Amino acid sequence: MRNQLCFRGPRSPRWFALASFAAFLLITNATRSHAANYTIALADPARHLLQIKIELPPGPAQRQLQLPVWNALYQIRDFSQYLNWVRAKDRAGRELKLTTLNPSLWQVDGAQNGAIIEYEILADTIPPFGAEFGSHHAFLNLAEVLIYPADARSQPMLVRFTQLPENWHIATPLNPAPDSSFTADNYDRLVDSPVEIGQFAESDFDESGARYRVIVDADPADYDMQKIVATLHKIVNSATTWMNDRPYDTYTFIYHFPHGPAGGGMEHAYSTAISLNADFLARAPEALASVTAHEFFHLWNVKRIRPQSLEPIDYTRENYTRALWFSEGCTSTAADFIQLRAGLLDEPHFELDLSAGITELERRPAQLTQSAEDSSLDAWLEGYPYYRRPERSISYYNKGELLCIVLDLALRDATHGHASLREVFQWMNDNYAKKSRSFPDSAGVREAAEAVSHTDLAAFFSRYVAGTEEIPWNDFFRTVGLHVIESANNVADAGFAASRSFDGPMTVSSVAPNSEADHAGLQPGDVIEELNGHMPGLDASQDVAQLSPGDTLTLKIRRGRNDHELKFKPGSRVEISYELKDLDIVTSQQHAQRALWLKGESSGER
Repeated sequence: MRNQLCFRGPRSPRWFALASFAAFLLITNATRSHAANYTIALADPARHLLQIKIELPPGPAQRQLQLPVWNALYQIRDFSQYLNWVRAKDRAGRELKLTTLNPSLWQVDGAQNGAIIEYEILADTIPPFGAEFGSHHAFLNLAEVLIYPADARSQPMLVRFTQLPENWHIATPLNPAPDSSFTADNYDRLVDSPVEIGQFAESDFDESGARYRVIVDADPADYDMQKIVATLHKIVNSATTWMNDRPYDTYTFIYHFPHGPAGGGMEHAYSTAISLNADFLARAPEALASVTAHEFFHLWNVKRIRPQSLEPIDYTRENYTRALWFSEGCTSTAADFIQLRAGLLDEPHFELDLSAGITELERRPAQLTQSAEDSSLDAWLEGYPYYRRPERSISYYNKGELLCIVLDLALRDATHGHASLREVFQWMNDNYAKKSRSFPDSAGVREAAEAVSHTDLAAFFSRYVAGTEEIPWNDFFRTVGLHVIESANNVADAGFAASRSFDGPMTVSSVAPNSEADHAGLQPGDVIEELNGHMPGLDASQDVAQLSPGDTLTLKIRRGRNDHELKFKPGSRVEISYELKDLDIVTSQQHAQRALWLKGESSGER
């Protein structure tokens, strides 16, 4: 449904006058009943500039105004860097004193009769983690552009969009109000609602009693809307059935498929925003289901099943937690089960992905020094290239997903198939999310797992979650007739390390002395724009893994303001890989347990 007034049939001038007056009253009453009324003007697409006005109602004479320093990513990004100017006046237009307390905090004096705050801010960072506005469209994570009254963050708010180009429309999970306006119960709900504005394509559908909006901003030649909708039908049905829950009536999917940089996916309570490079998607169409299943399941895990350490959200500093191994990693585990149940992932590819995950963890020496909990705590360091090196850190996504796989298998084994990871999530949903309680980080996960299995899991959490003991893979996988085997392979050695953080560029962090990369002139700090004709992924090692020793590697790099092309043949080295394989003899019981495991189901019997 478009946010426009539609009149059908002839109407009298008196009817139009009454309708206009009614709309005026609605807007006036809405303005009076909200703690902050925002007007976002799409003022200057050529320079990516938004002009924003905040109307504050009468209240205290002195008010503090805060712009978040982080949002979407666990990284301090100081959005005030994009502010051009800020000023304050009263409702009569007289200037009010505005004092900058720090780059993201202001104090306005004389606001007892209300105040108007105006400012201009740049929106030129890519979706889904940024705020972007240009001649093509606008995509906004509102926390990155909206200053909030610090004493009224928990009160209702309204946002209105103006100066929309002709034929541009608005898509957002916010509650619609008249005149391109939207409301939210509080600032947190407001900024947890991404906004897409432009000439997007839309295809809505109903599934299991809920309404879903599918918004796509991309070249029509780069996607098939019918295939996307068919995939979403399967994902939402599989996920809501698996959780036996649907805590919403409407949900919005926002997709971008650019040919340039694309960040991945970002979860929200009633929506998700996903950006995938169009060329990458053409090569790996299964990526859309994988990312979507992950982000969709976040509507439970993270948005409702929420760690205590992340509550309440503090937009002014880092929010540390030891639970991301569960909130992010175990979401990946659940996403795999959702895809398996939906028929979007089969057993061979599931086991291949698990093998790759085990290999990734085993190849990182930091697994012996950094626990899953500590990796979660250190999430705020992910923006630094050295931190991401294998000897420095592991990924809470990677180890968390594997931990939930083996926890699932441990629960099944201890209860003869009666309990599984599914029961853990449902227990946490019933006992935390539905009771509006947050869970006490890893202790809360252990509590849930022990509650559904009636098993003491202290050793498991001490050794593998809080500790750095190596996971004995075969102790767990034997229950479903599998084991992990090692093999030595001769692989390409690029001679350098490079990675990128979410929406940032891929940057070279180190170059091995006397390597072919060194001889070719590659230097730390170089930005890799293309790797063998393609935009690189998150980590160069993943791209290089596709090469064989002796293949030519072509890099297009940027150094300062200059672009260069480097060509060289990577060296070689021996590398250990890990692969899940059937046991020599798989019993009928193991076959039965594997069948249930691949559906994410338990037997329901003890």
